[in-house]
Amino acid sequence: MDLTFDVIALLFLASFIAGTIDAIAGGGGLITIPALLAVGIPPTLVLGTNKLQSCGGSFAASFYFIRKKAINLKQIRFLILMTFIGATCGTILVQLINVDDLKIILPFLVMIIGIYFLFSPQLGEEDRKQRISYLLFGCTASLGIGFYDGMFGPATGSFLTLAFVALLGFNLTKSVAHAKVLNFTSNIAALIFFAIGGAIIWKIGFIMMIAQFLGGNLGARLVVTNGKKIIKPIIVTMSLIMVVKMLWDQGYF
Repeated sequence: MDLTFDVIALLFLASFIAGTIDAIAGGGGLITIPALLAVGIPPTLVLGTNKLQSCGGSFAASFYFIRKKAINLKQIRFLILMTFIGATCGTILVQLINVDDLKIILPFLVMIIGIYFLFSPQLGEEDRKQRISYLLFGCTASLGIGFYDGMFGPATGSFLTLAFVALLGFNLTKSVAHAKVLNFTSNIAALIFFAIGGAIIWKIGFIMMIAQFLGGNLGARLVVTNGKKIIKPIIVTMSLIMVVKMLWDQGYF
């Protein structure tokens, strides 16, 4: 596709903002997917192109968190493996089934996340008691959410953050950091299969990926320096926005 400089600049800005928000709370796809559709990119190519550009933000955030020693990769390598397997299966399956039923249920699941964070004032401020083992977490949360991201995707970061807080007892900053590594893993798995299927516009995807990289790095810095102040409000706000957007798309408003 041949796009004007103005359109490319708009997509770049949308990706930068999405990368920043996504690194903190997830939900960046709410910005980039409508932006891609708005410039006339066919829906069949939007998801693949979006996965390519989102890899930039999730990689930048993950790399920053790892460099700041907010993550122990050896400790979560099994979680990474199970997330990759789940996302691979989800990406393959989405090409074979109709996900309309999932679209109906999803807004209410996202609403639960927002309510959970909103009405838990002390949630995630400090590490708490671990409820399940890393092995069980990998076989359930990592596999299941990875599968969901490969098949559909919206709010994956929020689901992962909640899982780390509720099941492994991580504080919010630590949860966001680990969620971003698993999110990057599922993005890569999905990207591989979108690429095999030829469902990516590489030029646009790479331009947006640069913006996502810059935004993801900024978002990760904000998490590390101001985590407790910004994560919860942004997660609650993004959850509300996602719910309204999904219900709007389904014709409830």
